[in-house]
Amino acid sequence: MVEYGQGVGHATGVAGGSGGATGQTTDVGASAAAFIGDAVHQVQALPPEGLLLLVVAIFFGLILLRKAI
Repeated sequence: MVEYGQGVGHATGVAGGSGGATGQTTDVGASAAAFIGDAVHQVQALPPEGLLLLVVAIFFGLILLRKAI
């Protein structure tokens, strides 16, 4: 958790940290579903110019990938 700025909170229990002894596990399926849902929402929220730029970038990326293979 040090990468996320929670080193002190987890190591010493300071700043509302629990000392890192919670015993919780990560639900990978829920995390993946949340990731996909957030990505879909982000694309839906783009303005038309952003969507056009995204489509063009994907198109050129596929062309570069085809030439690289």
